[in-house]
Amino acid sequence: MTSKVDEALSYEQARDELIEVVRRLEAGGTTLEESLALWERGEELAKVCRRWLEGARARLDAALAEEEAREEAQEQSE
Repeated sequence: MTSKVDEALSYEQARDELIEVVRRLEAGGTTLEESLALWERGEELAKVCRRWLEGARARLDAALAEEEAREEAQEQSE
């Protein structure tokens, strides 16, 4: 479950922290417990990023649909 703090993160903040988590995991040298905690944090950050991207996609789709509707209305009035 994503915390309220995570929900307040901007896309860029979540992405940057996720990059750092991945870097630390790839570097190794952590205990199993630390690695699991990093993995779990990475999963939460990925969810935050996914929500931001899905929201952006929805806004783009809505804007494109609105523009298309405007163009169709203009064509019908001509």
